[in-house]
Amino acid sequence: MVAMRSTSAATSAATAPDIATVLRIAAPAPEHAGEVLTVQRAAYVTEAQRYCAPGILPLRETVEQIRADLEGAGPTLVARAAWIGPRLVGSVRGRVEGQAMEVVRFTVAPDLQGGGVGRALLAALHAAAPPQVRTFWLVTGGRSEDNKRFYRAAGYEIVGTALDDAGVELVRMERPRG
Repeated sequence: MVAMRSTSAATSAATAPDIATVLRIAAPAPEHAGEVLTVQRAAYVTEAQRYCAPGILPLRETVEQIRADLEGAGPTLVARAAWIGPRLVGSVRGRVEGQAMEVVRFTVAPDLQGGGVGRALLAALHAAAPPQVRTFWLVTGGRSEDNKRFYRAAGYEIVGTALDDAGVELVRMERPRG
């Protein structure tokens, strides 16, 4: 997930309506692929800039790949998106393998980061996981302190590190179900 904004998000959160009263979370359909890609690119640009790595995978994914993912949603892929009115404002996908679910492409529109959309999306993904899932895991940038703080607040702990194909140091985080 991309970095959470603190000062401006807190200011706009104070003047905006309660997110819980206007946010709708549901499974996105294949026809939402373009909107998912738009929010994904907007959200991940900040991470790409932080690491001087414009070739990170979320920025290389195509609308066709996202559409195929959404068409394949089922027992091994769970997808959730958030809308405020007609606007798609975030999405997340979970890939299931055995008793684990990898949380991938977790995005929130930059102007709404820090306002509760991410918490609601992650909770919805956890709730929608098939019953056999016992562990949730993800990777995020090693220098992305806001992301790590967000995931720790959701019960995730760092369990390892890796380097992605764009040369970005990642941390692997996990949490048990429940």
